[in-house]
Amino acid sequence: MKKIFYAFLVIGVFGSCSPSNKEQPADASKSSMSFYGDTITEENAKEATQLATLMGEQGKMDTKLTGTIAKVCQKKGCWMDVDMGNNQTLKVRFKDYAFFVPKDAEGKTTVIEGEAFYDTVSVADLRHYAEDAGKSKEEIAKITEPEISLNFEAKGVIIK
Repeated sequence: MKKIFYAFLVIGVFGSCSPSNKEQPADASKSSMSFYGDTITEENAKEATQLATLMGEQGKMDTKLTGTIAKVCQKKGCWMDVDMGNNQTLKVRFKDYAFFVPKDAEGKTTVIEGEAFYDTVSVADLRHYAEDAGKSKEEIAKITEPEISLNFEAKGVIIK
């Protein structure tokens, strides 16, 4: 009898767990939005095109941005690029690698909340991102210099 009890207990515990990369349900008034990571709001979000100006001389800052998703990691949705205008994108990764976004989110509007920062992106990381984006081996081989760029670690994401 004890074995049956423990079996049901184990099944109940594991059955109640949900993977952290699942989207969080939106309430009925926001049914066209999906939430990932921490639940955030759209309130006070600044345009991603303004980020460089907002940062000024700061090396990093907590902020909330809105913009259009330019690219998404096609392996598992573990990063996305947000359009910053002027042929520039903001690389968005997700805090503690705790959640992912849909691979088909390109072109959709997003709201992200977290920390923006300047970072030197290594050649290895740049090649990894190019591979995730589906670039050819020839294009990847042309990446030979690190880049200093604006990056973002999101703790929460909304996709409309």
